[in-house]
Formats: sequence, C-alpha cells, structure tokens
Amino acid sequence: MQPDSTVTGPVAGTTPASADGASFHWRALEGLYASAPVNQLFESRLEVLAEGHARIIFDVTPQVFHAAGAAHGTIYFKMLDDAAFYAANTLVTDRFLLTTSFNLHFTRPIHGGKVIAEGRWLSGRRRVLVAEARLLDEEGEEVGRGTGTFQRSRIPLSSLPGYAAGAPRP
Repeated sequence: MQPDSTVTGPVAGTTPASADGASFHWRALEGLYASAPVNQLFESRLEVLAEGHARIIFDVTPQVFHAAGAAHGTIYFKMLDDAAFYAANTLVTDRFLLTTSFNLHFTRPIHGGKVIAEGRWLSGRRRVLVAEARLLDEEGEEVGRGTGTFQRSRIPLSSLPGYAAGAPRP
C-alpha cells in the first residue's frame, strides 16, 4: 500500500480555515516539530498536508534497533504518536495538545530505511480529539498502526518558540 497522496483539501466533516491562516498554522506546527529537542535524535521531518492530515518521514537507522536487529517498539510509538498528534493539532490553533492515551499494533518488523508515518484526525474538536496513524515501510507495506486521544493543554501554541519560529514571515 502506497502513501496517501490524494489529500488536497480539508478532511470531510470539517470547516476549512482561511487559506492564509491555515498555512500559517501548518508551517508553524512544522517549525514546532523541528524545534523539539527529542527530534534532534531522529532524522525526520513533518509535513502538514491538510486540515486533519500530517505525514512524518523518518530514516530508521541501526541506532534505534533492539538486540535482534529491527526497530525497537519505542520508535513505532514515537512515529505513530507524532503523526496522529500533529494531524489532530491542525484543528487546534490556540493550544498545544497532550497525548492522553495511545494504542498501537505492530504488524511487521522495520529493518531500517525510510518509514512514513501518516496521521489522520478522526473525531472531536472541543476538549478531546481522536486521531490515527499508520506506518509504511520503503516498499509501501504497512508495518504498524495506532490510535490516540489528545487533549487541549493550558499551553498556548504562541508561547512556544518553535511554533513562532516555524511560521512564515510576512
């Protein structure tokens, strides 16, 4: 199964934001991802594709392997949680979200290479949002899947230096 490249607009059932406001928010979320200290440990980049849809491209290297020579489960969690989180945070423009639960399913081992984590918002807009993500290996095969719930925090996005730094300049 290949990555979903058909997303061109808002997720069904959502109300589109202004193009400029949405673009500003999406680029700022990409900056926030890039600025997080934990993401300096991984070769990865976030792409916000549409409201409710985010993609993260990871290079899975031997540094994250367990003793049997495949990616450790913590890497699956990181990739799936991040993709679902950012898909959900595209719908929330004022607050940083927090993961409150996340369930994941391992389908097959990852032995390295490029892995795509695709996240999609499923439901919720007010206090709790639900999103899912899937992992695709270099051959386009699904290697993992997860679903999470995300809650608005008290942390304003505008207070986070990485968010402001990622936003395009006027």
